[in-house]
Amino acid sequence: MTQTTTDRPSGKAGGAVVPVLAFAGITVAVMQTLLVPVVKDLPHLLDTTPADATWVLTSTLLSGAVATPIMGRLGDLYGKRRMLVTSLAVMVVGALVSAFTSDLLLMIAGRTLQGFAMGAIPLGIGLMRDMLPRERLGSAMALMSSSIGVGGGLALPAAALVAQHSDWHVLYFGAAGLGVLAIALTLAAVPESPVRAKGTFDLPGALGLSAGLVLFLLPVSKGGDWGWTSGTTLTLFAAAAVVLLLWGLMELRVPAPLVDLRTSARREVLLTNLASIMVGVSFFVVSLVLPQLLQLPAGHGLGQSMVVAGLCVAPLGVTMMFTAPVYARLSARYGPKTTLILGLLIIAAGYGGGLGLMDAAWQTVVTSVVIGAGIGLAYSSLPALIIGAVPASETGAANGLNTLMRSIGTSVSSAVIGMVLANTADTVGGVEIPTLHGFRISFLIATAAVAVGLALAFFLPAGRPSAHPRLRASSEEDANPERAEAAPRGFRGRVLDAAGVPVARAEVALIDRHGRRTGATVSAHDGGYVLAVPAGGAYVLAVRAAGHAPLASPARHEGDGRPIDLDLSLPGETVST
Repeated sequence: MTQTTTDRPSGKAGGAVVPVLAFAGITVAVMQTLLVPVVKDLPHLLDTTPADATWVLTSTLLSGAVATPIMGRLGDLYGKRRMLVTSLAVMVVGALVSAFTSDLLLMIAGRTLQGFAMGAIPLGIGLMRDMLPRERLGSAMALMSSSIGVGGGLALPAAALVAQHSDWHVLYFGAAGLGVLAIALTLAAVPESPVRAKGTFDLPGALGLSAGLVLFLLPVSKGGDWGWTSGTTLTLFAAAAVVLLLWGLMELRVPAPLVDLRTSARREVLLTNLASIMVGVSFFVVSLVLPQLLQLPAGHGLGQSMVVAGLCVAPLGVTMMFTAPVYARLSARYGPKTTLILGLLIIAAGYGGGLGLMDAAWQTVVTSVVIGAGIGLAYSSLPALIIGAVPASETGAANGLNTLMRSIGTSVSSAVIGMVLANTADTVGGVEIPTLHGFRISFLIATAAVAVGLALAFFLPAGRPSAHPRLRASSEEDANPERAEAAPRGFRGRVLDAAGVPVARAEVALIDRHGRRTGATVSAHDGGYVLAVPAGGAYVLAVRAAGHAPLASPARHEGDGRPIDLDLSLPGETVST
């Protein structure tokens, strides 16, 4: 059984919480793009073959994909801040391992450890939901969700500068330093969330999902080297399908699964996750194409230095960062579905215009700014759509799965674009060099992915804008509509069954510490309820619903005028009606 604990932080979240969590997300993103400036030199630097050198990148991808949903679930169970710090600590260890070696196997081991930091993004979003008042939540989640693009964009010129003028191992020392700083700031400024999911960690589910993801992402990453129709590639894809199918059947039978597939199958969650794959595809195309276009010699590219190329792509991340407050205002007025659609339309415009803007460095800056604005809006919308569709106790796991979907999108994008650029390359002096024709095909593929994302977004349920819903008094004995509309404090949320399905017509009563009923209401068709409190203090929310055992859930309100979001999960057992 999964149930949300009801306690809220006794004090308000400090003003440093959002920037500190965003900094942690940016630190993680820096780790992902750290090696981009030296990718082509890795075989020489590690004294290995080009095929083996790609494992340095593939290992981080695989470990990040595996760690993201697992760390999200562990955060729901044992504390999101605790798991955030753990993720960052493992990343620091991995960075130090890589910093002190040029041995291929040790480098792969260090990069594998670094991939575990990817869980920091959904954990940070979950902490924000648990601690921040609703009026701050929209822009905060937008910044955290965009941090992976912000860090990636800002890291490129910095990493290029270091790689061009210093030993490449300095990149890892710098990343380790950022990780230590992020840990220290998190411990100092971010309180632990009291929101917990009841139950135990689903170890078989974690092992099954890990095996399925590795079997799927490994041929996606290495298919270009092995051959897309080779026996190894096809066998791994088939094995991934079998393992993930068996894993899904097992998860449906587990009382407290690693990933609640019933919740994930809801239309709003499923379509959001599928749209996330498309956004991931579109984001990575520009990250792959523009640096190569800028650095290739005249005749194939723009002949710019590594540092100039990084500076031209940096506006992609900067624009995403400044899009967060714009998203908050748009979402508050029109809802996250509308902002997702708007973001995808802007991305499509950026790629469409980019097809004709490949003749000068300044043109790539324009392309970066436009696409960055669209991706910033799209990325910012995704956690809001997920959080609005799942119980509070599942935000870590649900956002972990959503982040995983984005990672799958970037992985597929890397494989497909790599294949396109290889098949359209010119051979000059025995070296294959990408062409403008290949870059334009890549932009068309990104545009097609955006079109699919738009189609999925249009079928999302029409969400309400993220403005404050008003709390209404619901006492059956003494309802006062005027006073109810003015009441700014109370409890609100949804009544859910053990599988996370909303329960309509459930009776929710508010009992004070003297045992007196101070309010009551009936849940709506979507399970939603709202109860005002007369004053701060300890309460019990008693829930009764046909076919379910009753629930008595203790809760506390500080009486500070701030509504508390609280989902109520009924016990799994049923009773005769």
